[in-house]
Amino acid sequence: MISSLQELVFDNRLVRELPADPELENYRRQVTNAVYSRVTPTPVKNPQLIAGASEVAALLDLPATVFSDPQFAQVFGGNELLAGMDPHACVYGGHQFGNWAGQLGDGRAINLGEVRNHQGDHWTLQLKGAGPTPYSRTADGLAVLRSSVREFLCSEAMHHLGVPTTRALSLVSSGEMVRRDMFYDGNPQLEPGAIVCRVAPTFTRFGNFEIFSARNDIVLLKQFTDFTLRTDFSELFPAATSEFGKADYLHWFNEICIRTAQLMAHWMRVGFVHGVMNTDNMSILGLTIDYGPYGWLEGYDQDWTPNTTDAQGRRYRYGNQPRVALWNLAQLGNAIYPLINEVEPLQAALENYRVEYERCAQRDAAAKLGLKEFDPAQDQTLTEQLLAFLPLIETDMTIFYRNLAQLNVDDIPHYADARCVDIVRESFYSTPDEHIETHLANWMRAYAARLQQDYVLTGNTHAQKVARMNAVNPKYVLRNYLAQQAIDKATLGDYSEVEKLLNILRKPYDEQPEHQDYFVKRPEWARHKAGCSMLSCSS
Repeated sequence: MISSLQELVFDNRLVRELPADPELENYRRQVTNAVYSRVTPTPVKNPQLIAGASEVAALLDLPATVFSDPQFAQVFGGNELLAGMDPHACVYGGHQFGNWAGQLGDGRAINLGEVRNHQGDHWTLQLKGAGPTPYSRTADGLAVLRSSVREFLCSEAMHHLGVPTTRALSLVSSGEMVRRDMFYDGNPQLEPGAIVCRVAPTFTRFGNFEIFSARNDIVLLKQFTDFTLRTDFSELFPAATSEFGKADYLHWFNEICIRTAQLMAHWMRVGFVHGVMNTDNMSILGLTIDYGPYGWLEGYDQDWTPNTTDAQGRRYRYGNQPRVALWNLAQLGNAIYPLINEVEPLQAALENYRVEYERCAQRDAAAKLGLKEFDPAQDQTLTEQLLAFLPLIETDMTIFYRNLAQLNVDDIPHYADARCVDIVRESFYSTPDEHIETHLANWMRAYAARLQQDYVLTGNTHAQKVARMNAVNPKYVLRNYLAQQAIDKATLGDYSEVEKLLNILRKPYDEQPEHQDYFVKRPEWARHKAGCSMLSCSS
């Protein structure tokens, strides 16, 4: 453990090994024949630390006391650079809502550099909202407090849920106001500005490869891909040289397919909806990246999207996420095709995605019901019947599964329908009629019989079943209305709710009885309140 920011060790492999944009002036432009452009964060008036994540500081070998260092806010507010930092923004392209968008790039993200910790791990520090870059197009490169609070909290919440994700080191207010049209209705407002420091081994996206392929710059595509294999996938290629071949690229693509399948299964397990699954928002490491208009499934609805921009087509709805990920992987496959020149092995890797996703989904379906393993002959029907029931009455997914763990197979046969349903009644947003109660009670009896069979076959007990379910069904998630309440307070200068939520979400599977009031359905007032239901890309 080091004691100060000045002791951070930077090993900036990307800027050292890959071609830079020769133009040093920071103006919007098309950048070709380069991987990145050097750009400096825009200084702000009065950076003040709002919150920091000590666990992320530890990844960098920094103690939690670093957050009290006055220099911290200056550095991570964009006003000061540490020795060894080499700030830059990367070029990439992407398919947005299914259409090729051309050059995109780090429009409001600036990589400060790569920290190498004492274990030899590399962590890229990236400021989001620190000013314009050559890739900002018509935007200002800044971020507002509301979106920054959401990104900071959700990055850490997802990590503690066990979902692969980029991390967040800090949230810093800029002391300046930023103009945003939150509802895209022609009525922009001034809002407090803020900057998040994101941390990940790499922020490379599918779109980083798409842009070079789209421009037919195969030399740079190969150079960037080789660099990626050598640095970000070194565990796959421990004896890597400067040259890679077709078999290496296929091995790598298959690994990306597997990791992406695992990520999608995690999202579906906890009820997370990303909202903007464009190819430029897909990490090659299989991490959740770019928290914009995301949301948590409250009333269970496979067709729900948190993104107002997606309200018509619902391309990025909850139930469609695994299919969209596969489509995005196919676009990555198209991008790297010039390195392979064979379709069949790329298609085989995409098929491996389907197989791995199904494996993970079945594993999670069993675990969410407390079963030791998934038996397709019985559990496919059992799971499908449940998921068909949940939308019949608006049902809170998180509360339903968490409370279902309390079902005791010894009691269910003796309960009337209403008593069976009482176990999960707390999760309903309205009162079920007699038909729905009977329907659910019959399912619960079938489920209890399956559990009883599982106990006999495996030796499991009720207590073990409860523990298994509570380990995969979180009690606390970052519901949009909870985030909005923290944002409302923070806008007034009170950051206590940001800190409180961060602490609660550090242990999402624990009971935390002192925070029971955070384990409740979305209140009715939040159903249509701005920031509490659907959000725009400005959110």
